[in-house]
Amino acid sequence: MKHEFTAIVVPSEEGGFGAFCPEVPAANGQGETIEEAKADLALAIELVLDLMCERALREELPGAIRETVMVG
Repeated sequence: MKHEFTAIVVPSEEGGFGAFCPEVPAANGQGETIEEAKADLALAIELVLDLMCERALREELPGAIRETVMVG
């Protein structure tokens, strides 16, 4: 399943580009080109979301019901 996120890409003072995602504030990326920065950001988004999911599953409350919900 694919999801779309916003990538804000800005030139870096040192050269290349930095990128961040407003929907996933902990994720950012960098690269020599815009495409490299976006690819790095995509990986960071995936890693942050996986980590958030792992943490949430570890902290599951007693009596909680786990269900799946589809988005978009």
